[in-house]
Amino acid sequence: MNTTALSLSNFLNTKSYYKIKMHQIASNHFKIISKINGVKGWFILDTGASSTFIDLKLEDKFKLKSETSMIKATGAGPNKLTTLLSKNNSINIRGWSSKKFQITLIDLSYVNNAFESIESLPVHGIIGADLLKAGNAIIDYEKKQLYLK
Repeated sequence: MNTTALSLSNFLNTKSYYKIKMHQIASNHFKIISKINGVKGWFILDTGASSTFIDLKLEDKFKLKSETSMIKATGAGPNKLTTLLSKNNSINIRGWSSKKFQITLIDLSYVNNAFESIESLPVHGIIGADLLKAGNAIIDYEKKQLYLK
């Protein structure tokens, strides 16, 4: 009887998953490095966010072309936020990529204000459930790893 246990990382590697390091910050959130349209940024991983968001102020930095959206975003803040949509963006997270990804732009100043006192690096955006679903995400909280296929 073979009692050698296969680690989650090794098992997912055999299934063509990419392993992404998550950086835990003082607020207990996880940040990951992502490239949007070839531009590197820091993103909070938020399994409760329906969409992937980038701060409105960073539209040019991440080479986004946006259009007006009728959708109002809600979240941790008290008000509904105006949104813009940007379609057909490339996103790369440690080897995993998508070439036609939709990103929502919102004012993330309330997010950055909340993290300002505990984190020296700004939050450029939020990785939401849309990306996690597209990548068949598996999260290993103990090892601080995100896996995307």
